[in-house]
Amino acid sequence: MRIGVPRETKDQEYRVGMTPAGARQLVGEGHGVFVESGAGDGSGFADEEYVRAGAHLVDVEEVWSAPELVVKVKAPNPLEVERLRAGQTLFAYLHLAPDRRLTEKLLAAEVQAIAYETIQLSDGTFPVLAPMSEVAGRLAIQIGVTLLQRDRGGKGLLIGGVPGVPRGCVTVIGAGIVGINAVRVAHALGAEVTVLDVDSRRLAYLYDLFHGELSTVYSNPSNLGRAVAASDLLVGAVYLRGRRAPRLVTEKMVASMQAGSVITDVAVDQGGCIETIRPTTHSSPTYVVHEVIHYGVANMPAVVPRTSSFALTNATLPYIERMAESGVEAAVRADPGLALGVNTWRGSLVCEEVAAEHALPHCALEALFAS
Repeated sequence: MRIGVPRETKDQEYRVGMTPAGARQLVGEGHGVFVESGAGDGSGFADEEYVRAGAHLVDVEEVWSAPELVVKVKAPNPLEVERLRAGQTLFAYLHLAPDRRLTEKLLAAEVQAIAYETIQLSDGTFPVLAPMSEVAGRLAIQIGVTLLQRDRGGKGLLIGGVPGVPRGCVTVIGAGIVGINAVRVAHALGAEVTVLDVDSRRLAYLYDLFHGELSTVYSNPSNLGRAVAASDLLVGAVYLRGRRAPRLVTEKMVASMQAGSVITDVAVDQGGCIETIRPTTHSSPTYVVHEVIHYGVANMPAVVPRTSSFALTNATLPYIERMAESGVEAAVRADPGLALGVNTWRGSLVCEEVAAEHALPHCALEALFAS
């Protein structure tokens, strides 16, 4: 199979869809890998490394036209969607729930669009979403505590405090992969940490993992309102497969926070779980509402691209290998988890959750295969 790896175009998106080591493995298995010149520069992978791995260096036209499978990090922009041809497979983070326009364009392009974030195993885990969730959860705290500095507009708080001075309060909404990694960093920095979720099992797991050195609270409007008001740093870490994130934190709750407090919402690429959040970019990452700093960058892991690109390729390569070896349709038929990753299939919307979000017709993937 011919596999294309375009250069990312989102603002300061320095990750790449495949490392040279991944390309080498696929070439060794007999596949053709086409890498756009400069695609790996931001992650520290020179063109020569891909050439030594056996990949073909191509221009932007060929990286989209030649392959049967296009492997990216972030969703394509409108021009890139136009470069796709019917029957191609796009493998990337798509986040279609809050983006009706992209959904409709992918349907019109008649491609097989497989979203990293909706691939789900039988145990409920998201194997390709997980590595970037780990990175984003840790960054949410790292970035948040920096924004609390007075020179960045924050209240001038050292999150871990010093002897004789109270520590800062970090609240994490969601006890999944993002949440646990945010808690891990906040706890290590010495913050007072509160995590909220509706899954008591996850709360019990975190309580045991951190030996009771944090507050675990069942998430409801009353508990959430109290926790938000007390927060110096609030982290949104909610994810529902294929759906918009629920708006759990109201604008009134945000207004109850002290001036100079910080919000980082990792759920922003699914619409955000905080009413006042909106997507921002690395070039202009923050804005202020009710004197609270909001950070809404939708591609947070791009600022640590080398770590992120290695982690992403580790997660995607097994799926790419199976699709390349047996063909995309056969691989999807054989793997229920990968099948859940399919959002559009040759003009049909097959992800039920995305269809519900946009009130668009839904067609079961099995029915398309049977026809």
